[in-house]
Amino acid sequence: MANWFEKILPTFLRKETKKKSSVPEGLWKNCSSCNTILYVPELEASLYVCPSCDHHLRIGARKRLDLFLDVEDKIEISSNKSSQDLLKFKDVKKYKDRLSEAEDVSGEREALIVMSGSLFKLQLVAAAFEFRFMGGSMGSVVGQQFLNGMEYALKEKLPFVCFATSGGARMQESLISLYQMARTAAIIQKLKDARLPYISIMIDPIYGGVSASIAMLGDINIAEPKALVGFTGPRVIEQTLKVTLPEGFQRSEFLLEHGAIDMIVHRKEMRKTVHELLKGLSQGLSS
Repeated sequence: MANWFEKILPTFLRKETKKKSSVPEGLWKNCSSCNTILYVPELEASLYVCPSCDHHLRIGARKRLDLFLDVEDKIEISSNKSSQDLLKFKDVKKYKDRLSEAEDVSGEREALIVMSGSLFKLQLVAAAFEFRFMGGSMGSVVGQQFLNGMEYALKEKLPFVCFATSGGARMQESLISLYQMARTAAIIQKLKDARLPYISIMIDPIYGGVSASIAMLGDINIAEPKALVGFTGPRVIEQTLKVTLPEGFQRSEFLLEHGAIDMIVHRKEMRKTVHELLKGLSQGLSS
């Protein structure tokens, strides 16, 4: 409590002391769907699924792979490259400045992480997009890292699993980014020719060039509940075509009903389900 002398002092001369919060920072998080305040340790234990409304909160790529793969034997497969501003692209910001900001925000060098590891002791390669890095957009380095992971899977004769969340091709790299669609589609076909399973798991949101290539080319295409999956967003479609879209359009439930995806799998069941699918696919493709 301030004494009488401090009270009569002009504001700019007072020594302001901030009261420390009794709640440590980082211990609480709001659900983006129902706005329930969630205790982070309990949220982590529930795999970042809201216990109130079952909403699947967004998580980073590295965290997702940590939750998915066995703890032992994880090895990151990296291209050891950073994106270059070959076109000297500039909108309201320079591309190189956006890359620097994305690294600071995400803590990653690029928008894709690839690891070899195991799932209930079954060896595989897994990749995950980092949406915090420029919306998970795919440029030349992302494309190369995906290729490196696929080539490792081909060499070691391992299945491949990809968690895709992205806004699409990276516009700052123009045709270079669009070229990655063809490169990734071609290497996926090589994996299929080698009779090795590829499972695609679509995470909210997944759009554009990534949804039209990597995400939709799995032997089995899975989505998390209520994930937004499409090529162009609903608002753009409505404004361009002057139509009113049905309720739930582009949600994973809508896509499953219309045959665009194969399965919807709850995050808590993902490890078990993918493991069973990989065992079945591996036996079927080898026979």
